[in-house]
Amino acid sequence: VGAATATAQSAGAAQRAESPASPPVQAASGNGASSSTLETSEVESAARGASPAVRRLAREHHIDIRTIRGSGANGRVTAQDILAAARNVVAPAAAAAPVVPPPSAAPPVVPGATHTSSYAQPIPGTYVPLSQARRIIAERMVESKHTAPHAWSMVEIDVTDVWQWRVREKDRFERETGYRLTLLPFFIRAVVRSLAEFPLMNAKYAPATGGNQPSIYVNPEVNVGIAIGLPANLVVPVVRHADKLSIKGLAIAAGELIDKARKGKLGVDDLSGGTFTVNNNGANGSWASAPIINAGQAGIVTMEAVVKQLVVRNDDSIAIRQMMNSCLSLDHRVVDGYVASGFLAALKRHLEAMGPQGEL
Repeated sequence: VGAATATAQSAGAAQRAESPASPPVQAASGNGASSSTLETSEVESAARGASPAVRRLAREHHIDIRTIRGSGANGRVTAQDILAAARNVVAPAAAAAPVVPPPSAAPPVVPGATHTSSYAQPIPGTYVPLSQARRIIAERMVESKHTAPHAWSMVEIDVTDVWQWRVREKDRFERETGYRLTLLPFFIRAVVRSLAEFPLMNAKYAPATGGNQPSIYVNPEVNVGIAIGLPANLVVPVVRHADKLSIKGLAIAAGELIDKARKGKLGVDDLSGGTFTVNNNGANGSWASAPIINAGQAGIVTMEAVVKQLVVRNDDSIAIRQMMNSCLSLDHRVVDGYVASGFLAALKRHLEAMGPQGEL
């Protein structure tokens, strides 16, 4: 998402270590208060009851202790809870390093981009200390490339009709919801439909443990991670049950996550549980890329730049069309080229079938 693909995917991998939350506490509602309000109160109470050492540990790991449901007595947050949460979150840099003032002319923004601002530029001839976020990114990137045999494929998609649909609806959508309508939700909709046709792409490799043989686990849910670039790092929040949402629902869900990411308000639940990832590398004009797969997933697919091209149609006529490449990295332990190419063909078919008119 406007940054090096390998880094973006590694950031997502750093956030994907599964850390199941404790079951929510059922609060009595005799006083008319909603259960969600009471649960929030209980979590905040447990956070206030955390020991000074636990609070210090949370600060060191850049964890908002109010977002953690404790596993200790009376729901108290423990050190183990903080460490478990830290494994799921890529923290922002602890302090801003000296940077060169940005140029007066900002680079053009590509429609559909999900990056939030330009990255701070390092000073030539200096060493840049690794933040906790960058260390985790580096570790997860090496881990993913070392354990998962990556394979790659790409397809070219005609997005002219869906692009016109987006352009026609974007002003009304923004007035009604307050969020921008980019190409992203249309793309995610095509992705989840393709995952339904090729469920192995929504699976993960399960290594041998406890005497059990290696296996492939097919996820029962479709939870799509979205890579988002931030000034200090990269995050991959998750749209849960993405296959149950309309294009409008996906656009709102993505808009909410992007807004929370910009404000630094993403919680552990926002960043965990992804089963497949999408990344908008075309935000900065990328034409093709080879993303690194998030740990615990079988694939990641990109949106590349949308560009106008001369295209020979089926009737041999020549037309100017909006074209976009989509690149897929897959875990060859889970899927082979036949499944991967079928998935990309389905993605192309579903996206090209959208628009130029329809209901969001």
